[in-house]
Parts: sequence; structure tokens; C-alpha cells
Amino acid sequence: MIHAPPTPEAIAIRAERLSEAPSPCFVVDEVLIERNLRTIDRVQQATGARVLLALKGFAMWGLFPLISRYLAGTTASSIHEAQLGQEQFGGEVHAYAPAYADHEIDTYLDLADHISFNSFSQWRRFRDRVRSHPKAPAAAIRVNPEHSEVATPIYDPCAPRSRLGVPLSQFDPESLEGISGLHFHTLCELNADALERTLAVFEQRFGPWLDRMSWFNFGGGHHVSRADYDIDLLIQTITDFQQRYPGRAIYLEPGEAIALNAGVLVATVLDVIHNEVDIAILDTSATAHMPDVLEMPYRPEIEGAAEPGRKRWTYRLGGLTCLAGDVIGDYSFDEPLKVGDRLVFGDMAHYSMVKTTTFNGVPLPSIAVYNSETRCLRVLRRFGYADYRDRLG
Repeated sequence: MIHAPPTPEAIAIRAERLSEAPSPCFVVDEVLIERNLRTIDRVQQATGARVLLALKGFAMWGLFPLISRYLAGTTASSIHEAQLGQEQFGGEVHAYAPAYADHEIDTYLDLADHISFNSFSQWRRFRDRVRSHPKAPAAAIRVNPEHSEVATPIYDPCAPRSRLGVPLSQFDPESLEGISGLHFHTLCELNADALERTLAVFEQRFGPWLDRMSWFNFGGGHHVSRADYDIDLLIQTITDFQQRYPGRAIYLEPGEAIALNAGVLVATVLDVIHNEVDIAILDTSATAHMPDVLEMPYRPEIEGAAEPGRKRWTYRLGGLTCLAGDVIGDYSFDEPLKVGDRLVFGDMAHYSMVKTTTFNGVPLPSIAVYNSETRCLRVLRRFGYADYRDRLG
């Protein structure tokens, strides 16, 4: 995803504590997580809307006891996410997937309190099993308002020919029996004005059926904890909708906003070489540990570094895998890099943590919790050979 420039607090974890962390290591500040949660809770308190943790964006379950004090539950797009939400988080479990398989739908129904279907064909296929299930989870259809706010096509759910959600041309009012909610997800790291515009289009296109619904899911992509986010506009937008459709439950499911600017990735320089430019090889990897660097692409911030050429010493930072394109980017530093130097990548708690892989057998980064008030650092997890081996055979 598009990583916001880190706030000074996000990369202010004290160097003396980072030197104690394994390398590479994701270090998440629980104080900054709670600061984000308090910001998000303002919306819940002002509107009664329920905010869910989208596990696709942040699933560090060691912090679920803290997060569950503020949020209503979790939203999952796989059985494993749903199981993690039920077992480790509690509260409501919402499920959505582009398609459900026959052999897994009953497990979803066991786990979920709300379940959204991506098509009417899927709903018709499974509605009898939903109705007969002892939990009788509330069912929704995900719709596609066909209103794009996201600039990067790979992250735009409303891009042309999108597979996500039912467009108006495919909407089937005759199959709404048993459907109590409508779900749309159109945003990615956007401000409240994007939701305001999207909601107007959603009402205009699907208005004839909104009175039949008892709940609405406004999806994710709400950058609520960003410094310039217009929380008052978000509150007003939700409140205005509630006045038009009183008594309906409203859900939002940001993942990134919970962990925005709340964690770093610590890495170490393993070697410095030269091939037309100076190149530092790190013990981390763009492709294995921060794939959004290549997918977006984007250039993560590094504490104390600047754009190439801005400071005296410029390096290309390369990853540990054998992929030729495993390059994080070009950065300049006040002092020359040397073997053993620690680098701190900012804003790494969301998405990067859940998207890591063991490509090339490169170990996954360790996971640690830091408390910027007490300066306590706790390593929650280290990964080794068994984590690579056991997923392949």
C-alpha cells in the first residue's frame, strides 16, 4: 500500500533499544498503536458506528488485547483470518471473500457473525446453508458503485472490469430475500472527502434497496489516524447517512489506520560493494519482507537518510535474495555505511508484516513490541528454518 511519510514519533524508538532487537525485526510501538486507536474511537463515540480491524492490514495478535479494548471486532477474507479473529480478538467477526468454496463455507459460517457475498450467484448457491446454520450469520452483498477514488489501479476496487463487488448492471433485486446488509469497499488510504463522494454515488445507484437493509459496511481504506485526516467530515458524513437511514448499523473496517506510523523494520548492513554506484547489501529484502516497495512501487523512509545526492554518501540498498530486482531504493547518508550498521525503515507495521514471505529461504523478520513511554522492548517471535520447511512439505 501507499505508506505515508512517518511522523517523528514513528521512528523515534531509541537507538539503544533497537541495538538489542534481532535483525531484521519488526518493532511496533504499543503507545503509538493506542494513540491511533483513541483517534479512531472518536468516530465510534460520536456516531455509534462500529470499527473493525481488517486483518489483511494488521494481524499482530500479540497486541489484540489492547486493540480489542477499542474496536468492535475483526474482518477477515480467509478462514485463517476469521479463525484468528475469533480465537485471539473476540467481538464480531465479519467475513468477505471474492468467492467461497463448497468445502469451506460451513467453516466460515461457524466463525462469522456477518458474511458478505461478492456475487448473487454465490449468494444463491449458499443461502440455504446460511439460513439453516445455527448461528444464522447476517448476510450482505458487496456492491461496486463504479466510482474510482484510488489513483493506483492495482489497489482500485472500482477499476474497469473489477472482480470485486456487484455493479448496478448485475444487481438482482429478486434475490435479496435473506440479505440484510450492503457492503462496499472503494477506498485505499484516502481522506473523508473520498468517502463522502463515494457514499453519494452508492446512494444514487443503489438507493431503491437501501431501506430494506439493516446494516451497511463502508469498507476500508479510511486513513483515519493520518495527521491531516478530516475526522469531523467523517463523523458528519456518517451522521448524515444515519439520519437518512435511521436505526441501521454502520461498519468501517480500516486495517492500516490502526498501525499507521506505529512501527519500524530494523535491518543491518551485511556488505558494501561497488558497481558504478555504491551498493549496501542488507539482511532484509524488498521482495520477501516489504513487497509493496516493488508492487506499488514506493520508497520507504529511513531514519537519518535522505534522497540520493542530498547528503554526502549515496547508496543503493539491496536485499538479501537472489532476485535481480530485490532493491529497496537509493538513499544518501551523512556518514559512509559500513558492515554492522543498523537501518530503521519507518511505517512498516501495516501490510508489510502480513505480506512477508520466505522466498529463497530468507528468514522472516522477528517481531517485537516496544513501549515508548517505558522504553521496554519485548521480542514476541523469532523465525527459523522450521517456519520455511513446514510450509513446503
